[in-house]
Amino acid sequence: MNSSWMKWMGVDLRHYSKQVELELQQIEQKSIRDYIQESENIASLHNQITACDAVLERMEQMLGAFQSDLSSISSEIRTLQEQSGAMNIRLQNRQAVRGKLGELVDGLIVPSALITAILEAPVTEPRFLEQLQELDAKAAAVREQEGRGTAACADVRGILDRLRVKAVTKIREFILQKIYSFRKPMTNYQIPQTALLKYRFFYQFLLGNERATAKEVRDEYVETLSKIYLSYYRSYLGRLMKVQYEEVAEKDDLMGVEDTAKKGFFSKPSLRSRNTIFTLGTRGSVISPTELEAPILVPHTAQRGEQRYPFEALFRSQHYALLDNSCREYLFICDFFVVSGSAAHDLFHAVMGRTLGMTLKHLESYLTDCYDAIAVFLCIHIVLRFRNIAAKRDVPALDRYWEQVLALLWPRFELILEMNVQSVRSTDPQRLGGLDTRPHYITRRYAEFSSALVSINQTIPNERTMQLLGQLQVEVENFVLRVAAEFSSRKEQLVFLINNYDMMLGVLMERAADDSKEVESFQQLLNARTQEFIEELLSPPFGGLVAFVKEAEALIERGQAERLRGEEARVTQLIRGFGSSWKSSVESLSQDVMRSFTNFRNGTSIIQGALTQLIQLYHRFHRVLSQPQLRALPARAELINIHHLMVELKKHKPNF
Repeated sequence: MNSSWMKWMGVDLRHYSKQVELELQQIEQKSIRDYIQESENIASLHNQITACDAVLERMEQMLGAFQSDLSSISSEIRTLQEQSGAMNIRLQNRQAVRGKLGELVDGLIVPSALITAILEAPVTEPRFLEQLQELDAKAAAVREQEGRGTAACADVRGILDRLRVKAVTKIREFILQKIYSFRKPMTNYQIPQTALLKYRFFYQFLLGNERATAKEVRDEYVETLSKIYLSYYRSYLGRLMKVQYEEVAEKDDLMGVEDTAKKGFFSKPSLRSRNTIFTLGTRGSVISPTELEAPILVPHTAQRGEQRYPFEALFRSQHYALLDNSCREYLFICDFFVVSGSAAHDLFHAVMGRTLGMTLKHLESYLTDCYDAIAVFLCIHIVLRFRNIAAKRDVPALDRYWEQVLALLWPRFELILEMNVQSVRSTDPQRLGGLDTRPHYITRRYAEFSSALVSINQTIPNERTMQLLGQLQVEVENFVLRVAAEFSSRKEQLVFLINNYDMMLGVLMERAADDSKEVESFQQLLNARTQEFIEELLSPPFGGLVAFVKEAEALIERGQAERLRGEEARVTQLIRGFGSSWKSSVESLSQDVMRSFTNFRNGTSIIQGALTQLIQLYHRFHRVLSQPQLRALPARAELINIHHLMVELKKHKPNF
């Protein structure tokens, strides 16, 4: 193209146009010769094309016909699909109707197996229970259909009613026979009661189909069981009280009442009776976890073995049996009679009400003449624990009963405690006979009694109890002071006070908590009186030395030590007097202490305190004599060495 372009650029265009035209003519002629040479082939190709056109025309006609047929088939398929959908809907509707009709028919048809079982089978056979459930379901279905106005129900209503009457009759006879079997003597009613639970559906059937019969059965059960429980507990309670200790507290057995040989509160108990008025002993074990839920007492076995028990043990046994049976009864009532809430509570009290009322009356009657505060207090704690057990077993039916029992026990306990407080308050020491400095029996009673109540109260604390014990403690402290005032000398008064405080403190620390208010109070009183007694003890043999040391220390403190120069004769007499008599004075002091105090450990502690105070006094005396005004005193050479004095004092007090 570039060469042509170059020629064009260099030649005339007209010449070039002619040249091109010539070339085209040559090519045209050549093409004509080529077509002439291929004319036969072209004619053959033309014939072939014509034949193909004919074939294609026929194919077009066939395809057109086929397309027409397909259009017709598609229309038919759509028609068939519409017909199929309509048929499917009709089928579903008919199936739904058939299902409903089938259920209706099945619910209305009474099988022969059901009729045979209800009429002929014993109620204890499994097939009777199975067919009874089927009968109950059919009766419910018929009632439902009748409510919808189904006419076919009239065809089976008569049959179902007759079967229902027959079933109700058989069930009624069976349950009543079971209930009547409770009445047989020596019968363990828990066995037929447990057997009834296997047929709990029987009562449900009666409740749903014959309420009058269900009420009859329930009323018969309530009447029978209420009499059985009442008879059992009345008999058991009567036999149980026969194994109580014969010696019980009376209205005169109070803390402030004069002790006599007849009463013998703190004498060693006999083997047959270990019940005491103010001492807890082993009685507190009745509220321990092991004994609280131990098997109940068997009275006739105890009588054969001549065993006797305090009231709280009998109370525990009686109420544990009541708790156990009441829990079982309440759960049975809820399960068998299909009740809960207030209905279960009312039915339970219909069964157990008379028994609970009888036990309350018996307790109220017993408490009228009961003066054993420890027994009543233990009973209170037994009730508190049984109430917790009932709550854990999810049996609220006894809540009201527990409150009624506590409403009887608490006032009686408080009354007995107040009577003891009053007895101590009104006690006249001059009417108690001969007095000595040993622990008084009234304070011993108080110590035993207070430690008993404190140890019991620690398990479930009650503030009211502590308040009453506080009142009693105040009266006992006042009583001790009144008795101490009967002694002529202050020394005897202090010995009496220390012996009593020490005894009460020892008992309280042994049997109650060391950090109780009573322990703290008596510890303070004991310390104060002990310190006063030590000063009283040291006063006769060493009073002069004590007086001089106090005066000298006061002068030194005021800056008047020069006045000590005029005390040489007095100091010399004190030094020589102490050196010549301290051993005999300490020996006499030790013997006096050991004779005065019943508790050896307390006496030893007092001696130790006295000798310690004596060492401190003599050491202070040495410091006074070290003042310049007394250093030149010739008698200083006769002073006993402090360390030598301590060594000598060890011989009079072990472990000093």
